[in-house]
Amino acid sequence: MAKKGNRVQVILECTEHKTSGKPGMSRYITTKNRKNTPERLELKKYNPVLKKVTVHKEIK
Repeated sequence: MAKKGNRVQVILECTEHKTSGKPGMSRYITTKNRKNTPERLELKKYNPVLKKVTVHKEIK
């Protein structure tokens, strides 16, 4: 019998990119454990369009 996993895939989107007015989008796909982190994930990741590290928040 297979175990149900707590790991789910989430999409992280840059928060500063929308206000910059530049075209394109910075998104990352990662996994998180639903049991340990039920709230939305927020990580600092590199944005290649803005060429700096920015805060990326979980969407959906």
